[in-house]
Amino acid sequence: MTGPGPGDRPTGTASPRTAPADEPGPIPGGPGHPDAARTTTPAPAPHGSGFAARLTAPLLLGSVLNPLNTTMISTALVAIGHDLGIGAADTAWLISVLYLASAVAQPVLGKLADVIGPRRVFLAGLLVVVASGLVGTFGAGFGWLLVSRLLLGIGTSAAYPAAMAVLRDESRRVGRPTPRPVLARLSFAGLGSTAVGPTLGGVLVGAFGWRAIFLVNVPMALAAFVLALVWVPADRPRTDRADAGAKPRALGIDPLGIGLFAAALTLLCVFLLDLAHPDWWLLAPFAVCAALLAYWQLRTPRPFLDLRMIARNGPLARTYLRHGLSYLQIYCVMYGFTEWLEEAHGYSSTQSGLVMLPMSLCALVCSLTAARTKGIRAPLSLGAALLTLGAGVLAGVSGHTPLAVLLLVAACFGIPQGLLGTSNQAAIQQHAPADSIGSAAGLQRTAQYIGAITASSLIALAYGQRASDSGMHLMALVSAVLGAAVLVLTLLDRSLRPRA
Repeated sequence: MTGPGPGDRPTGTASPRTAPADEPGPIPGGPGHPDAARTTTPAPAPHGSGFAARLTAPLLLGSVLNPLNTTMISTALVAIGHDLGIGAADTAWLISVLYLASAVAQPVLGKLADVIGPRRVFLAGLLVVVASGLVGTFGAGFGWLLVSRLLLGIGTSAAYPAAMAVLRDESRRVGRPTPRPVLARLSFAGLGSTAVGPTLGGVLVGAFGWRAIFLVNVPMALAAFVLALVWVPADRPRTDRADAGAKPRALGIDPLGIGLFAAALTLLCVFLLDLAHPDWWLLAPFAVCAALLAYWQLRTPRPFLDLRMIARNGPLARTYLRHGLSYLQIYCVMYGFTEWLEEAHGYSSTQSGLVMLPMSLCALVCSLTAARTKGIRAPLSLGAALLTLGAGVLAGVSGHTPLAVLLLVAACFGIPQGLLGTSNQAAIQQHAPADSIGSAAGLQRTAQYIGAITASSLIALAYGQRASDSGMHLMALVSAVLGAAVLVLTLLDRSLRPRA
């Protein structure tokens, strides 16, 4: 018997059931979940239905755009600087502005996906990506490139939280949690696009010039837009009901909360961008914005950032902390280790890229491996242990370290990148409230980007004007402390233990 298609919405109430061991737990908002009492759950679809390839294909294509553009520009910065007559300090803002925009926009667009529907937000974000590609392709000066990257950060930030919300809706439709392999493919898309970004950027710049890295976003976004328009089901009405017969309540977007959050996070990120020469005065307006944000979120009935829920939901808060600390360490190695290979070890850019290849390959393979495990705690613990081990190996490297050891270092940080990325994503799906999965997923990415921004400043502090062995050893010490903290945080987290 053929099950209902993605657009069908069966009615009724599901009977409680026990989740299989290889699933992350009860469906958020479904049977067995704490939110079940206030959420109407559809009847389960026939076995084997749901999460079809045509549903996930546009979600994956849209989700690659943000991580791809974070690394693809790295091979174009020198060409942009030469063509526009600007220095490295200026071109670095093309990287920073994307991180800033993404860190702020991910939870905001995730909230909008929860309120007005993930399909609408997903499609709107892709249109912004198209506009950013055209601005970058035809913009006359450096200012237009900054505008393009700002729009790109905003537009691409819609994809991941909206995709998580689409999967949440599909879970409700078919009556079972999102399968871990589906989440793994979403993680794989991000890791894979990050890994191929420098290579793709180099090919495009060499063949067509640096403007091609902006133009390539146009056909990719249009393809994802068309596929989503055809294959992603229309959004259901977003209203809260205490029960099936309750009167719907309007859902607020909380523009004041969003504005205060954006202001506070922007001030924090700008401060973190240059810890070597910190602008201490930024901390005063940041503290004011943060205090006003907390005051308003605790008073408004429908806050953008539900601080009470996060305070009560320890597993979710610990997932954010664990994810941010992990990627702070991973980004330190991803950028700092590469710089050290070239300046202290004497490798060329091509040789450094080949040394880092085990990191990319291990991350890709392990993101899929983590999806096949029966729990979340084991891959998280292994990933944290390998982060600490890799930091210990880094502490002993020098300009004369054999190639085999350098490849081992890359692998030690690639394996946890795949394990932690997929497993933390599954933890978000498990612990976030059903009706807030979009904003919860966006906050996860915000934690990751804050880690990336902090990592860039730590690298600058450790290296100064040039990467050196002593700077690498200092960074290894910081990484060891972070790795140990992530390991302890994971082992002591009771919410990660297998359910009976």
